[in-house]
Amino acid sequence: MLNNAKRGIILMNLGSPDSTSTKDVKRYLDEFLMDGRVIDSPYLIRSILVKGIITPFRASKSAEAYASIWTKDGSPLVHITHQVRDLLEPMIDAPVEVAMRYGSPDMKSAYDRLVARCPDVEEVVLLPLYPHYAMSSYETAVVHAEDTYKKGNYKFRISFIPAFYNHPAYIGALTESIAPHIKDDNSHLLFSYHSIPERHIHKSDTTGNHCLKNNCCDMPSAAHATCYRHQCYVTTKLVAEKLGLPKDRYSVAFQSKLGRSAWLTPATTARMEQMPKEGIKNLLVVCPSFVSDCLETLEEVAIREKENFMEAGGESYEFIPCMNTQQSWVETIKDWFINGYSM
Repeated sequence: MLNNAKRGIILMNLGSPDSTSTKDVKRYLDEFLMDGRVIDSPYLIRSILVKGIITPFRASKSAEAYASIWTKDGSPLVHITHQVRDLLEPMIDAPVEVAMRYGSPDMKSAYDRLVARCPDVEEVVLLPLYPHYAMSSYETAVVHAEDTYKKGNYKFRISFIPAFYNHPAYIGALTESIAPHIKDDNSHLLFSYHSIPERHIHKSDTTGNHCLKNNCCDMPSAAHATCYRHQCYVTTKLVAEKLGLPKDRYSVAFQSKLGRSAWLTPATTARMEQMPKEGIKNLLVVCPSFVSDCLETLEEVAIREKENFMEAGGESYEFIPCMNTQQSWVETIKDWFINGYSM
């Protein structure tokens, strides 16, 4: 067991605009999409693409989407992350702060708040709230946290909890969040993961020649440590096994594609149109890429994809919320902090 004295933890999540105004959404999208690990084109091309094409046309539509899920407490993702902090802190008797990769509260302010609360802190544990490794999520969060740490000349040391896609406690908590929705009927469970460009999979392939080939996810390889696609399928398999689901009762799809390049497939939207024709009329959807509900779950999947499915001939559709503030999930974070992350 690790000594909690002079230790703290920062929960790192994606982020949200400060409000649903088009101005704030545009500022947020500019910061998000200008990240070279999100859109990995050369800077000049990325700048023209993002600031000249994407955000000017996308900001108002995105603002409407955010408005449809905004609450009196603001962004669901930011508010839920703060709720987890409030639940976790008394459980570990150590300072807990929140940082967003994009938007507020930022990484530097999280470090500074923690130091202000605990001036003699010796170690800060950082938990990127991304179960699966991807250069556009987990990797960019870690690199950003490290860069901010170096620029701040902080005296404490930092450590990171790794992508936890196959950790038994995470799998248990995720399964617990899904289980109450599973019924003894012919409903089908769709695991809808956030998609990423195929080129990101190739760039993250540490072997240089393994990923996106026939049966690559089933063949042992060092590439799996940073392969988002492989990790999504592992999470699916482990959860389905704990739920006792036969293979014909669940499937995987990938959502939220941006642009025209090749992204991971099958696409969630395409599957919504196809499944009723295949006899899948009663659908449950869970989004394991996220631990906190956000725009991609509450607006894209819970609203728009439901409309797509029902219009295609579906009869029932149920969105399963993320783990959010589920006790077993908060207990999992507590255990990782107190006892260390181990399988």
